[in-house]
Amino acid sequence: MERSDLMAMMAELSLSGMRAAYDEVMRDGLKRQRPVQQILGDLLAAEVAEKKARSIRYQLGAAKLPLARTLSEFDFTASPVNEALVRDLHDGGFLKTQRNAVCIGGTGTGKSHICIAVTANCVRRGARARFFNVIDLVNRLEAEARAGHAGKLADQLTRVDLVVLDELGYLPFSQSGGQLLFHLTSKLYSRTSVLITTNLSFAEWPSVFAGDAKMTTALLDRLTHHCDILETGNESWRFRNRS
Repeated sequence: MERSDLMAMMAELSLSGMRAAYDEVMRDGLKRQRPVQQILGDLLAAEVAEKKARSIRYQLGAAKLPLARTLSEFDFTASPVNEALVRDLHDGGFLKTQRNAVCIGGTGTGKSHICIAVTANCVRRGARARFFNVIDLVNRLEAEARAGHAGKLADQLTRVDLVVLDELGYLPFSQSGGQLLFHLTSKLYSRTSVLITTNLSFAEWPSVFAGDAKMTTALLDRLTHHCDILETGNESWRFRNRS
């Protein structure tokens, strides 16, 4: 059988990884006189690797991360944040027990950077995640409720491993928006890990939820039941390093 015939069949079967590696694997296998089983194994390994890479690319797109950030880009020497805890979260083990994490600090202290890096690495390790700006999420929940589809997004998010709520506290919600966010986090409790960034201490959270102290207390009770707290301080890294 000719090479072109093999290539055509691999294309028809959507074996793009095997197809891309075929010439190199065959050339190396013949040169080293490798057994047929090993050559076939190398081709199959190339296909598996390609399918995994394709899945990761898809899941990273589905996560809707706003930027590409890695932990290697974060300057731990310029931040008071607990590096060991950040690296532990980065490894993704907290997802197995549906633990949560709250990252507290001032504007420009690297909260979102850390959370994006953690989320991206979790996805690369096989997790499913979804990133939201909190205000955008509340607006979406309110629109969903007005359309008569309340709870639809919450049901979808219980099927992912990690939900990120970015920038809690920068703008207050309406009372109805706060209630919808409360119901969402309640639905995720013990099912999906939640990672939150905020510029507010826990004592200040009622100001975001229309002054509803009882609802805020109930939210914090669920959120912090199994939770790690990261503090990035108040000195802006972006301000300090601007040109």
